[in-house]
Amino acid sequence: GGGVGGDVELAWRPWGPGAAPWLAVTGTNGKTTTVRMLASILEAAGLRTAAVGNIGVSLLDAVLGEREYDVLAVELSSYQLHWAPSVRVHSAAVLNLAPDHLDWHGSMEAYAADKGRIYEGNRVACVYNVADKATEDLVREADVEEGCRAIGFTLGTPGPSELGVVEGLLVDRAFVENRRENAQELAEVSDVRPPAPHNIANALAAAALARAFGVDAKAVRDGLKAFRPDPHRIEPVEEVGGVTYVDDSKATNTHAAEASLAAYEPIVWIAGGLAKGATFDELVQKSAKRLRGAVLIGADRALIREALARHAPEVPVVDLDRTDTGAMSEAVREAARLARPGDTVLLAPACASMDMFTNYNERGDAFADAVRALAATGDA
Repeated sequence: GGGVGGDVELAWRPWGPGAAPWLAVTGTNGKTTTVRMLASILEAAGLRTAAVGNIGVSLLDAVLGEREYDVLAVELSSYQLHWAPSVRVHSAAVLNLAPDHLDWHGSMEAYAADKGRIYEGNRVACVYNVADKATEDLVREADVEEGCRAIGFTLGTPGPSELGVVEGLLVDRAFVENRRENAQELAEVSDVRPPAPHNIANALAAAALARAFGVDAKAVRDGLKAFRPDPHRIEPVEEVGGVTYVDDSKATNTHAAEASLAAYEPIVWIAGGLAKGATFDELVQKSAKRLRGAVLIGADRALIREALARHAPEVPVVDLDRTDTGAMSEAVREAARLARPGDTVLLAPACASMDMFTNYNERGDAFADAVRALAATGDA
């Protein structure tokens, strides 16, 4: 016990058998969105719930406060799981596993093991990502209660015991009668905002946990429709001169940036900041063919410039050697110069913001202000 996030262990202990069950989510990226989507779905089902953990209500407040809940949607980080050995939840999802926070956990194996603790003692469902085999391996290794099921989510056609996508629909082949032959339509892809691939995956994971709790299909759709995404998380700002400007300032690591870079094409990419020990080769390799150009800002931009030179030498790069407050408006003007109608200018820094800004919110606001200034001058 003790240490970082020990409050999760404390929050767990007061629960008796009559207390509200937890539906829990962990993963490198998408946790907050998935938990908020899940709470929205549970609310649409008429359940008393809250999104708790690193967001919204703190776990201790939810547990010790006056309000009574039917079920809690709980975001748990690898740190919190590490320090909460006795937590046992109704059902849990591991969304993905990427090498993040390795400086703290020491190795990818230790990091994965901490994430995998979320499945220990699950009663109804262990939800995993079909596209990320590491998450399925964690389910296999987990010691769960008798009758608990492994439930996959996929952006492809779901097999039995999976949720997936068929012809623009989110469908459930896990929580239905005769899942060999039957599928239940839950929602349309267009009900998910934004309908970027990684976010549809988040919606499927949230839906799987809600269905594990017995929520009907209509509440899944209503909850997804009612959900509003976080500011600065793949947030379209404005269209100027046929070019769409998208703020993903919250993409503070390469894994998050990879998700938004995969959602658009062609892209003028604004990136850079504090790398926190990250490398950019894999990100650039995966995204190279989608890039129209790149504008680099911030302290560690040379690392991204070098990766671009290695893996995307034909992509034009503007390297802005300044970290003052006006840097973002220059970055937006340079991006506008590189972009053509139909392109997306995407702020997905893949880095932390503290070299130039107070936080990623301020960075995203600076980007949005610069885009609006561009629109006002008609400088497109």
